[in-house]
Amino acid sequence: MGKIFFFGAMFLFAISCKQGNSGVDKEPQKEVVFNLKNLPIKTGINPDAKMVLMDWVEFNALETSFDALYKVQDKEGLTLVVEDLIEKQKLLETSTFPEEFDVPQIKSRLKVIKTAILKAKFSLEYGVDPMEPSTALSKAYNAFRNQFSVIVNSRLDTTLIIYE
Repeated sequence: MGKIFFFGAMFLFAISCKQGNSGVDKEPQKEVVFNLKNLPIKTGINPDAKMVLMDWVEFNALETSFDALYKVQDKEGLTLVVEDLIEKQKLLETSTFPEEFDVPQIKSRLKVIKTAILKAKFSLEYGVDPMEPSTALSKAYNAFRNQFSVIVNSRLDTTLIIYE
């Protein structure tokens, strides 16, 4: 019985000391390849809404940063654009909204944009394909821009239905 135990222990010791494959296959990290040329195009804004938005500095800064998203060539550029979008979104969120656009519909769309920007940021940090979050970001931004036109085109007088 002692011989079996001794030879069994020696066998296990020999196997555990074996050099070579540790059993864990390490795959080389894949380079994140993306083509942001396939993003949805930006929707237009109603001319009446543009007149109001022209004086809103924080919105114009976000607009400029968002335009840079369509010009990105590599992962580092996308990372810089996303970081810039985060900063501009924070400034827009804390800014004073024009009277016409100081409504819950605009503020909720801005929160959706914030969520989409953060999804894009985390996809870049974790090496996931950034195309899906970038597309979601573009769609959220288009919905945000479209909401300005919806509000300007609305002919409903909210003072008639709001009872205080």
